[in-house]
Amino acid sequence: MKRLRTIFATLLLAIASFVAQAQRTNQAYWTYIDTYKGMAIEQMQKYRIPASITLAQGLLESAAGRSTLATEANNHFGIKCGSSWTGPYVLRNDDAPNERFRKYKSARESFEDHSRFLQGRRYQGLFQLKLTDYKGWAHELKAAGYATNPVYAESLIRIIEMYSLMQFDDARYSNATKATLRLPKSNFFDKHTVLRNNKNYFIIVEIGDNMATISRETGVSLRKLYKYNDLTRDYVPTQGDIIYLQKKQKHASREYRRYPIHIVEHNQSMFDIAQLYGIRLKYLYKLNKIDADYVPQVGDILRIR
Repeated sequence: MKRLRTIFATLLLAIASFVAQAQRTNQAYWTYIDTYKGMAIEQMQKYRIPASITLAQGLLESAAGRSTLATEANNHFGIKCGSSWTGPYVLRNDDAPNERFRKYKSARESFEDHSRFLQGRRYQGLFQLKLTDYKGWAHELKAAGYATNPVYAESLIRIIEMYSLMQFDDARYSNATKATLRLPKSNFFDKHTVLRNNKNYFIIVEIGDNMATISRETGVSLRKLYKYNDLTRDYVPTQGDIIYLQKKQKHASREYRRYPIHIVEHNQSMFDIAQLYGIRLKYLYKLNKIDADYVPQVGDILRIR
């Protein structure tokens, strides 16, 4: 019995460790997507590379723009110098010590170079695939040797599906979304992109936003905005907050069916977790059979579906 308990504990720790590494639904990822989806779509239109693939690679390679390469060298795709690169570079330990990685003046330059990099002979098989075949692109990138990580393709696919990045592979997504939601024409949407998570549309709060403005510009009543987002009337939105424009779901999306848990991170509340996964707060409590006065602690494991 003791041995069984030990095995179970080890298995649980392994699963928790895997999820901690694979846990992608967080504010930094949504912010990155909101910031760079336009560049990814531009590259798709110019070079015929799915925007979903560009975004997923950027998220994975740059840790959502937080890696040292991204912050110090604007390198969002982990591209090394190679024999043809004559520009500036930085040294980083990777497969070997002090390898040379390309350094760019801006993120836009990095996105452009990534697209040109994929025009090389070794990646020509990619362009035989349809733009909508993100799974095929992910596996072909791995087969062509873009990364040494044995689960690179699976990681890209998981990110694309977790964040519904395939929506950007149709450059008409913005207009289609507005039509589906019957959103009014407004300059508000020049600064705010309507994104999708767990079948629901949402925006990310920018500086200067308040609930009354969001309600007026989106056409969603103030009462519904508070209700959809489990908010009290004294809530004041801050930059980076997620505001859903539709009623959230009872559990996380099906992409989490294999590992339907969340490991609580520092300073995360039940509300934060509910917003990240697009779950109604009362159902998050119900899924975990806990009371509303429960305060999550770092490392706690919560069910999300």
